[in-house]
Amino acid sequence: MLDVKETLANAEERMEMAAMFLEDSLNRVRAGRANVAILDGVRVNSYGMKVPLNQVANVSVPDPRTIAIRPWDKKAIKDIEKAIMDSDVGITPENNGEIIRLGIPQPTEERRRDLVKQCNKIGEKAKVEVRNVRSELKDKLKKAIKDGLSEDNEKDAELDLQKVHDKYIKKIDDLLAAKTKEIMTV
Repeated sequence: MLDVKETLANAEERMEMAAMFLEDSLNRVRAGRANVAILDGVRVNSYGMKVPLNQVANVSVPDPRTIAIRPWDKKAIKDIEKAIMDSDVGITPENNGEIIRLGIPQPTEERRRDLVKQCNKIGEKAKVEVRNVRSELKDKLKKAIKDGLSEDNEKDAELDLQKVHDKYIKKIDDLLAAKTKEIMTV
């Protein structure tokens, strides 16, 4: 027979993962402010291996429009520069021989609207995942009735599932609203 509490806990965990994925994805969207998370996907060729940028350099934000990258090994500066150019960051690095600086340009109104649309698409994927988890679990509960689960327990489980679903949809909406506000603020 189906363990309702365990199944609900698994569903909540999957919904939490969808929300965490969204949060991580939104951090990588460049909103006009310097944020080291936009460099998370950059891999640098160091000693024959591709490693994350933060393993070969100190990455900091000295002011709201600049990201500073100070390599631990000065010989790696060209590799870091090349990795940034090859990535999808979309910013040309400036190199003074010791530090690489990335100047974050102020996005235009049109670009900000595009970024909001991009964030909403990512958010919709997260919502769809949460809804899929709910639908999957509802089907399991319907089948469990045939296996001996009482209808009252099934209805209670469905209500609990709906509450969890609503909680994560609200969390996703809140994340999107915060990111939209950040993007649209000049």
